[in-house]
Formats: sequence, structure tokens, C-alpha cells
Amino acid sequence: MRTRVKICCIASIEEARLAIDAGADAIGFVGARLPGPRTIPDARIAEIAAAVPPPIATFLLTTEQTAEAISAQIRRTYTTAVQILQHLDPAQSARLAEIEPHVRRVQVIHVEGPAALDLIAVYTPHVHAFLLDSGRPNEATPEFGGTGRRHDWVVSADFVRASRLPVFLAGGLSAANAAEAIRQVQPFGLDLCSGVRTEGRLDPDKLADFMRAVRGAAND
Repeated sequence: MRTRVKICCIASIEEARLAIDAGADAIGFVGARLPGPRTIPDARIAEIAAAVPPPIATFLLTTEQTAEAISAQIRRTYTTAVQILQHLDPAQSARLAEIEPHVRRVQVIHVEGPAALDLIAVYTPHVHAFLLDSGRPNEATPEFGGTGRRHDWVVSADFVRASRLPVFLAGGLSAANAAEAIRQVQPFGLDLCSGVRTEGRLDPDKLADFMRAVRGAAND
């Protein structure tokens, strides 16, 4: 099965086009409430998303924690998918499925140990896919992704085998380890931000190298 690629932290129409031209299947926008260099306003997300041609998926990354707040942000940004960065209350996850049934819903699981597998049953009834990342949402200064840090891929591989839903892998990915990630974890897709950037900007050479590594892994 072909491994999909999602390029995250897109901040302009130019970056979106660069990612799409390189072969990305999806692009992501950081719309989190927390301040940070990769966060962009909802209005800019909507502008970029409107310029993305089908069938490329557009992901809103949100830290909102209620179904109504997430729904409101989706409707401001006009994205086709939402990536929920916090471990959402299951009741809110169920409610979001009711009010936004046509938006693809992806629950992020921050892999801090084998207990991550316990969340499969919690969220599977309400979402379309999972994304495994290396955030630390419970720290004094929470991290929700974009860390450039790899987590335990043994746990990730176990998660993929246990889940009946597609699973994206994120955290510390680059051209240097993309093939290893695909072989070891066998995810539905790879998701990365910092691994294809230089000084915060999307780097065409790193992007091309990463896509080449993904394609090469498929031919191994």
C-alpha cells in the first residue's frame, strides 16, 4: 500500500503549492490557540485552503477542547479535515461527529508509552483516523507536536497493528529515517513539519529528498 504524505505547518499559498507539486497528499495548518511561530490566523488558513485543488486534503490543527469550539473553527477555515491535538473528552468527540459528520476527524495520540494503545477503543467510534506524535500535552508548557523529536516506534507499530482505522506517524521524521519508519511502523501515512524546513521555511530540496525516500521505501 502506498504511504501517504502530509506536510504540516503550511503558512502561505506558495508553501502549499510547493508541497503539492512535490507530491503531498495533504497539507496542514496550525490553528492552535497557543502562541507560536507556526500558528496562523483562521482567516489565512481559509485563504490558503481555498486555493488547494482536489483531491488534496486540508487539515486544521486545533487545540480547542469542545465540539462546538472545534466546529466553529472548522467553519471559519473551510478545511476538509480536523486534527485534534489534545486528548479530547470522548463525549466531545462523539458530539463533534454528530455536528460535523462530513469533516474527516483525526485524533492525535501523543505516544508517551504503551498506555497510548488504551486510547484506540476510546476514540475509534468517533474519528476517521489516528495520528501518532511526540507531544507532551501535560507539561507545564504543553507541547502538541512539531517537536522534531521521535517517540518509541515499537509502541507505534503495536498501535498500527491494533487499530482498524488508518494511522499517520509524526515526530522527528526526515528523509534520513522515512524508509525506516515505513518498514518498522507500516503507517497509513507520514506527517512532518520541521524535517522539511530550513530556518522555518519549507525547503524544496529537503522536501524532494523526503518524497524520494518515501517512494524508494515503497519499492524496497
